Amino acid sequence: MVAKEYLGRSRLFRRLKNGTHGELVERYAVCLVNEGLARNGTWRCLNLVGDLLSWIAGSRSKLTNLDERMVAHYLRYRGGKQSIQPGDRAALKRWLSVLRETGTITPAALRPITPQDQIFREFGDYLRRERGLAPRSIVSYLPAIRRFLNEVCPAGVGDLGRISQENVTRYVERHARDGSPESGKAMCRSLRAFLRYVHHSGLNPLALAGCVPSIRQWKLTSLPTYLSTAQVQKVLDGCDRTTVMGQRDYAILMMLAKLGLRADEVATLTLDDVDWRSGEMLVRAKGRQRARMPIPPDIGAAVVAYLRDGRPRSSCRRLFLRSFAPLSSAPASVATRTKGLISSGTASRPSFSALVQPCRRSASCCDMRATTPRGSMRRWMSMRSGH
Repeated sequence: MVAKEYLGRSRLFRRLKNGTHGELVERYAVCLVNEGLARNGTWRCLNLVGDLLSWIAGSRSKLTNLDERMVAHYLRYRGGKQSIQPGDRAALKRWLSVLRETGTITPAALRPITPQDQIFREFGDYLRRERGLAPRSIVSYLPAIRRFLNEVCPAGVGDLGRISQENVTRYVERHARDGSPESGKAMCRSLRAFLRYVHHSGLNPLALAGCVPSIRQWKLTSLPTYLSTAQVQKVLDGCDRTTVMGQRDYAILMMLAKLGLRADEVATLTLDDVDWRSGEMLVRAKGRQRARMPIPPDIGAAVVAYLRDGRPRSSCRRLFLRSFAPLSSAPASVATRTKGLISSGTASRPSFSALVQPCRRSASCCDMRATTPRGSMRRWMSMRSGH
């Protein structure tokens, strides 16, 4: 039952709507409906807001004084009585947004920009401009760099010019084994990118990126480099296309297996990228490259079936959406969904991301060569060979 149906007969909603802050509660309910929350999620959000309003009244405070600090104080109070659920903070964040949109409370105070924040902002611009990285990739670099600066440059970013090769190698030696080999590799990758930027911007005269050692890691060596046509078909048959999730998974796997797309390339597809008249779609590849890819008939049929019968209504323009609220884009779905399907296709049970590469390199990709115009195929494959 979606939020709109639940609100029509909810006594909790009627009680809050008839209260002192009824108009604000109605706006909050509209927000919940737009996000597509289910019955339990809607009830939880309204109950939380009602308890917050009672707490504010009991503490002799005013709703106009509400901010993040007061919300944190309320959560500590609520945590003493019952456990805080994962969605509680998000529900209160929505409530603060509604109050700020209506001018009931003051806008969120902006945190002063520190010299380190300024460096990170310029570093992010450098990665976006010079390396073509996506915002999500840029954010993943920052935690490792922040720890590095706190330890190697405790006096602040003014000491960036004093970083030496010895400082870098000793730091990596101390922290390379703090976590898994994968986290160690991520740390070294972040440091190389940052030290390259520091030298490029003139903050340090030494080119220190080359002195960051590499951490070797071999993973998924037991998996095949590709799946046979029969294995791919077995995985595709594991999708229950009578369900919404099964229709989405089937369309995603068809793109991976028969077009050889990367997981992120499928996840970033939008409704506007698909040109049904010409039978092509625009793919955003690595390195900010864009290419038009022909849509074979079987893949087009799978996508159409998902759009007609499976894709939930949402203002989000991404082609593939989450199956549960909030109904937004779901890149993670492309990287996780085959965990339940792989058992029917292979003997082992790796993650979905582990299956992406075998699917991309599967023998089914050969089918595309026979059904794709030669010129388009040649341009597409030449672009893939560079990455």
